[in-house]
Order: sequence, then structure tokens, then C-alpha cells
Amino acid sequence: MTQTTQCPSGANPAEAEAFLAAHPEIEAIDIVLTDANGIGRGKIIRRHELMGLYTGGRHLPISILGLDIVGEDVHETGLIWDQGDGDMRAWPIPGTLKPLHGTSPARAELLMSMYHLDGAKMTSDPRHALQRQVDKMVARGLYPAAAFELEFFLLANTRGVDGGVRPANAVLDGRTSDKTEVYSVDHLHGMEPLFSDIYAAARACDIQAETLISEYAPGQYELTLHYRTDVMQAADDLIRLKRIVRLQARRHGVTACFMAKPIEAYAGSGMHMHVSLRDHVGCNIFAEPHTPGPWAPEILHGLGGLQATMAESMLIFAPHANSWRRFASQSYAPVSPSWGVNNRSVALRIPAGDVAARRIEHRPAGVDANPYLVAATVLAGICYGLDHQIDPGPETTGNGYAADSAFAMPADWRSAIVAATQSDFLKEALGVDMHRTFTAIKSAEYERVARTISDVDYDLYLHTV
Repeated sequence: MTQTTQCPSGANPAEAEAFLAAHPEIEAIDIVLTDANGIGRGKIIRRHELMGLYTGGRHLPISILGLDIVGEDVHETGLIWDQGDGDMRAWPIPGTLKPLHGTSPARAELLMSMYHLDGAKMTSDPRHALQRQVDKMVARGLYPAAAFELEFFLLANTRGVDGGVRPANAVLDGRTSDKTEVYSVDHLHGMEPLFSDIYAAARACDIQAETLISEYAPGQYELTLHYRTDVMQAADDLIRLKRIVRLQARRHGVTACFMAKPIEAYAGSGMHMHVSLRDHVGCNIFAEPHTPGPWAPEILHGLGGLQATMAESMLIFAPHANSWRRFASQSYAPVSPSWGVNNRSVALRIPAGDVAARRIEHRPAGVDANPYLVAATVLAGICYGLDHQIDPGPETTGNGYAADSAFAMPADWRSAIVAATQSDFLKEALGVDMHRTFTAIKSAEYERVARTISDVDYDLYLHTV
């Protein structure tokens, strides 16, 4: 195969030169490639190696994109021995070389994307899957804008006597609380040193982290992100912010948890995606053409497409065994593909507010989902609705958990894996290679979980059957 030394990602060595000149303190750089599960894989290189990365890329094994949640090979992806576990070439993503706040010695971080040796995109890379959908929208004169919400738990590093996780003590003064503390500003003050470092680290990466709240469970918080006119930038923001929160939490002696449902009795953590579409002159096509007036047909058709494709897409939004524990009635996690206005019990919410900023809040995804794949699937669902002019039906008012739906949803993880594996829509949304890789990884993880004997098995059956 012909090899290339020209950077197919568009990264310019001048970016690295300017960064090194501006940051003489930087001694090393984390180079990070995001896999199907949203996990950062890569290496730490030394300062003197950075320029070579921009001029020649970095060889990484193809198997790095075929790993399961614990980092083991999944042979069914076709990315391991079928291809001899050969090297691909990872290249820097332009604009993503940023300093890491608070590291000692000082380090930086650089996001990478995978390519074949001839410069062609390696299409089991989740970032390429999203870019593929963005390119399709651009070809039809549409430009997606988006932002994600990040919900997470801050937990103690050790579990309680019952084996369960415990909310972290306040890093300010060690104060404890096992209460929900929703929207409590005083409760936030106890974590102020940690959150100050999170904001500082976000600024260093040019991420506009915004509103912080104490969420609806003990130890649960939410950070919102600035709305981006570039949906890829929005996904990059979320990937980086999770790494920032995890790193800064460790530095303050607590654990940042991005499981979808870490505490049995309380709500889990979502990763709501806010999305709108602009035309070639920058107008939001989801906005009503006249106010007051009926909804824009584009937002209705987008809702209809997301409804019609949600069942077969749920594996993207709920990719792990634990993800499915989040879905329960009156848990702020949707259980049917309903839509409504200013209603947090539905799956597809139109937030109240300025008409010019009209958008869809897509609520099914858990914080454990891969934002690149979530965004690719959501954009494909919107396009499906626009292409087929799908009517979403009447708005759900009141309790969305009691709403009827024409679309049956998977009842569990296994059903979602089967639906996703068989889905022609999802093959189009992710691309054939990414679809095969992702569903093979999920099937392998399901088999791992299914054969594991859990504590509940022993509790229920050890001395009774």
C-alpha cells in the first residue's frame, strides 16, 4: 500500500511550532484517539517528538479501534487478526493542541484521528463517522449547531460498608451529605476548589464551560457547554470536558463517575444533545417563520425522523449494561420517543425561549455514550425525517411517561443490540465499518456480562433454590 507523509487531517506544523514557542514549560503531550466506547487511547510523547507527529503522523495498531470496554481485542470487528493487526497512522486534529491545567511537570493534550497509510480515512474511527454526516448535511446546504450537557457524580474513592458507592465529601472542608441537594448553591460551595480547577482547565482548552448545578441525586452535578455552530466542536468539547473533570477530581482526591446509573435509588446521568440547523446564510431553519405562528415544518420533520429511528438507535444512546438501569418512569430519563415543549418527561424536548434559538433537546443518551456517535445518529435521524417529511404526531403535554407511542422501544440491552445490528438506518448513520465495529464490540461486552455471576444472584438463589 502506498504511504503518505502529507497530513490528511489538515493539521499544519506551524500550529505545533507556535504552541511550543508559546509554552516552553510543556515537557510532554498526551496524544488521544477516541475509540467506539468514547475512551481515550493513545500515548504520551515527549516535547521533541511533537513536530514529527505533525509532519509524519504516528503509527498506531488498527486494533486500537476494536477494543472492548476493558481494552481487550474483539476479533469479530475484523480489525485484529483479519488484518494482521497492522499499523494505521494517526494524525493530529487541527486546533486541538492545548495545555493541560495543573499538571506537573507541565503537559499538553492533542486529539488524534486514524487514517490508512495512504491517507484515506479509517472509517471505524468514531470522529470520521460524525464528519461523514456533517458532510452530507453541508452538501444539502445545512449546517448543524449543537451543545451537550454533562451530568456526572463525584464519589468517594472507597465504597461504603454495603459495597455501594458514596457521595464524595466536600473538598473544601470535608463536610458530608447523603441528601439530594438539587439546585443547592451552598452545596456547590463545598466543591468550589475542584470546580474552579475544572473551569480553569476548560479555559486552557478553549472550552466554554458554563452553568453548574447540583443535580437530582446525592453527589450528582451538571455542567453545561456553550452552544457551538460546529457540531464537531461540540462533540470535541464534551470528550475533553469529561477528561478534564476526571483528571481534576483525581487531583482533589475524589472520583468523577460517568456511569449512567451509579446509585440504585436515584436518577442517573444523561448527556442531552441540543441541536439546530442553519442554512447557507446562517438562519436557523428550526425557527418559526412567523411569531406567533405554527412550528416550522423542518423542526417537526426532524422530530418525526428522530422518533422513527430511535428504537434501532438506542444502542448508541445506551451502549452498556448499566445504561439500561437509567430508564424508569419518572426518573428524568425518557421511556418512549415522545416530544413536547418545555417538558422534561419526553425524549425530544423543544426548550422554551427565544424563537431565533429554536432547537431540539435530544434526551435519551446517557453520559456513558460516545458523543461522536450520538451526534452522527441524531443528525442522520433528522435527515431521515426531512427526506421523508415525517409527521411526529401531536405534542405530548403533561406526563410523558404515560404517553402512548406508535414506536416500540427495546426493553433491554440485548434487544437494543439485536435491533442495532439489523438496522439499515444505523449502517447509514455510522457507515458500514463503524456499524460493524460498534455492534461487534457491544455483542462481545454483552457476552462478558451475561456469563458473570453477580452478587444479586448469590443473594437471591444461593440458599433458596
